[in-house]
Amino acid sequence: MIRITRHYVDVPLGDGSQRRVHYRQAGSGPPLLMIHQSPRNSGEYAPLMERWAEHFTCIAPDTPGFGQSDPLPGSPEIDDFADALVATMDALGLPPCPAYGFHSGGIILVTALKRHPQRFTGLAIGGYAIWTPQEMALFGEKYLPPFEPAGYGEHLVWLWSRMLEQSWFFPWFDTRDAARLPGAHADVARIDLAVREMLDAGAAYRAGYGAVLRAPRDIPPADALTPPVLISAYDGDPLQTHIDRLGAMPAGWRAERCATPADHQALSLDFLQGLARPPAIVPTQSAAAGFLPVRTDRFDGLIHWQGDPGSGVLIVHAPGEELKRGTTGTLAIDLPGHGLSDGWPGEAPIDWADWQQVIDKVAAHFGLTDIRLPHVAPGDAELLFPDLRPDRYGTHLIRAWQIVRARHFFAPHHAVGAASAIGFDPEAIRPECLAGEHRALLRATAARAYYQAIIGQ
Repeated sequence: MIRITRHYVDVPLGDGSQRRVHYRQAGSGPPLLMIHQSPRNSGEYAPLMERWAEHFTCIAPDTPGFGQSDPLPGSPEIDDFADALVATMDALGLPPCPAYGFHSGGIILVTALKRHPQRFTGLAIGGYAIWTPQEMALFGEKYLPPFEPAGYGEHLVWLWSRMLEQSWFFPWFDTRDAARLPGAHADVARIDLAVREMLDAGAAYRAGYGAVLRAPRDIPPADALTPPVLISAYDGDPLQTHIDRLGAMPAGWRAERCATPADHQALSLDFLQGLARPPAIVPTQSAAAGFLPVRTDRFDGLIHWQGDPGSGVLIVHAPGEELKRGTTGTLAIDLPGHGLSDGWPGEAPIDWADWQQVIDKVAAHFGLTDIRLPHVAPGDAELLFPDLRPDRYGTHLIRAWQIVRARHFFAPHHAVGAASAIGFDPEAIRPECLAGEHRALLRATAARAYYQAIIGQ
């Protein structure tokens, strides 16, 4: 069975600081770089990585500002994202290698190839957009509205509708019958995943997505000497018609239409396998953050950690929360079913011994002897941690926001009244702060079981 692992790499910046990049990895053999579309993250390639891992060491970073990767400073444009990608390749220790990108991931890759042709052996691209000036103007006006958290969660109503209807109309805001898409759906899991990806990116989505939309679409001239490139697009892809807009391309470049996504992926894999095969490598990882494989009687997965492995101190978060990034002098983890760690297989346990086994495994790996558990007050687990599974209308997002806001005012959060009122810090209820707590609670699929386990220990 192919297992996808997760890692961080720290990319040096010119001022002496570092930019942290999160990436997924699977397989063995020559490296293949995989760049996701915006505003998504490398997780979209998980099924493809599991298949292509038979042929390559698949390495899929989150692009700057998306997923768990730090954003670029200032107001970056497409050249900055292309250069940042090459800097990430350098930090990972990648030799010149093949790469795959879909839609905006392809725009970043083609720009990087034009600026740094020596870093690639070839590219397979899924749909390459060549917008007309009129289309560019339309996107510039409406496609990327500001996205900031609002005090009462109003932004969540807009976000759910926006991600739902992007499969109904293209562009998503053009609600005319002529703009309808053939693949319209109301798949709750798909919508919820897209919403969570946008919540992770936050306001940074405008920088990354905007840079792609504003990027020049100039294909290298026909007499240019570049690594080979395949551009393909399947029926139903809005960018399939853009193949006719590509014009003359360099030798070694070609564009093809195909029928299905599976056909596109097969074409891409065949092309990539025909390129020069670089040597296998072990990509570099950060020494201050990562994902530790942990196996116990009940758990077999990755545990997210950040901090100082030599500190001797392990910090364990409260139910429904996650580790705090930037902690110094300690090491913090996300427990199973929380934060970025893997979930429990099946139903999460309410026996504390199962949770303690995971904690002990992490502590033993890093040699940590001072384990600090959270203080948890007894209460009704079902009221403290109600069911937040996604529903068709996105109401789980609003319920979670109401919980994280109310728990700053009352303890427990569901007992609203003078007797349960608590003091609060006005800074802590700023929308930006609540947004982080909200993401943590949505990710905490095992919060209730963890609460029951730690109370009952």
